[in-house]
Amino acid sequence: MSEQVYDVAVIGGGVVGCAILRRLALGGLRCILLEKGADILSGASKGNSALLHTGFDAPTGSLELSCMQAGYREYLTIRERLNLPLVETGAVVVAWTDEELAKLPGIVAQAHANHVADVHQIKLSELYVREPNLAPGALGAVLIPGEHVIDAWSAPLAYVLQAIAHGAAIRRGAQVTGGKRAGDRWVLETSSGKIAARVVVNAAGLYGDRVESIAREAPFSIRPRKGQFAVFDKSAYALVKAIVLPVPTERTKGVLIARTAYGNLIVGPTAEEVDERESAGVDRDVLEQLLVKARMLVPALARHGVNAVYAGLRPATQFKDYQIEALADRGWITVAGIRSTGLTGSLGIASHVADLYARHFGPLQENPDPAWNPVPNLCEERTRRYQEPNAGEIVCHCELVTREEIEAALSGPLPAGDLGGLKRRTRCMMGRCQGFYCSGRVMAIAAGRLAEPRLERVST
Repeated sequence: MSEQVYDVAVIGGGVVGCAILRRLALGGLRCILLEKGADILSGASKGNSALLHTGFDAPTGSLELSCMQAGYREYLTIRERLNLPLVETGAVVVAWTDEELAKLPGIVAQAHANHVADVHQIKLSELYVREPNLAPGALGAVLIPGEHVIDAWSAPLAYVLQAIAHGAAIRRGAQVTGGKRAGDRWVLETSSGKIAARVVVNAAGLYGDRVESIAREAPFSIRPRKGQFAVFDKSAYALVKAIVLPVPTERTKGVLIARTAYGNLIVGPTAEEVDERESAGVDRDVLEQLLVKARMLVPALARHGVNAVYAGLRPATQFKDYQIEALADRGWITVAGIRSTGLTGSLGIASHVADLYARHFGPLQENPDPAWNPVPNLCEERTRRYQEPNAGEIVCHCELVTREEIEAALSGPLPAGDLGGLKRRTRCMMGRCQGFYCSGRVMAIAAGRLAEPRLERVST
């Protein structure tokens, strides 16, 4: 075991763990992030809809709402200094039946109770001016101007890089298998050796209940919920402007259609209870139903192809709210049950965890002049590297990724650990051909530099 004793060990390199690491490092704590995968975002965080939520429909008075709205505000405050995009789309909740129409005033009322005051019903004429490609037959709609699209992969990378700039350590390939409290510290057993830390933050996502058993019998159980998505070609991007949301049910928020920061259009997610935690497979029949639904809502989508499909797992529990608490006598902070709102809520969750730490374990120091580490831009609505002078060789022609970008992603303070990490940092091999033409060139550039260099194709 290293003689290093950290103030905090954060277990889990998803977006929530990355945000927590950043916040605690900015507070002057000696922190380490432990991720079992070869790269960050290897679990639930890599497969989501990439929306920045206002919290208009979150349970009023919930911890989830508080963290989401705090995270929303902080993202808007820091994004320019970290070079993170914001695609200002807004959202519309569309009612297609009389039953759904009757629910719209309640959606507005809940939004106002959640202090999202600009949410309001709009006339059908306005809906179709805003979204002329929607199918005829809508009965009503609610406008949520503050719902937006962001880059779900660049944000946590930026959080980690800023944490590293403030002294944080990252250990990938470090699955936590056990631990014991020894005096005033934890000694964690990992697949890459022992780690000592005075406080442990359990942000293990899909494995949160199993990690929790190190400190106590877990008071919650992870019940994975799978969401499948289909990604339409870039040619479909202009067919919708806002995020098109259904009227939610008791079970699910339903299937949405939205732009992505990368110039595509997505439809999803499904909501499927599953037992699998390690990986989320796609189901052809379910995806076909998704596409039928999408083409019913936006008929013009029938003329556009699908270039990728993916599925993500959400770490739901038996409880509707976030499960976050400090075990003061155990040197442990639990962060579980974050579900689908973790991307928006992550920065707010991190601030809440910092408050718990300060209350139970000691003060943090506010850094008046933190380092800012901008990440490369992947957003199509901003200037990409290939559009700049002296961009050099383009390796991936579907996504217009340069060799320079690939080389940069393979170096620096947190180089890509596996092929998935390289793809998420650059979007190489994620376009129309799914790496058919460029994979050989990408793998040649990355030869000997990835812990897990296997080629993973997404099939349609």
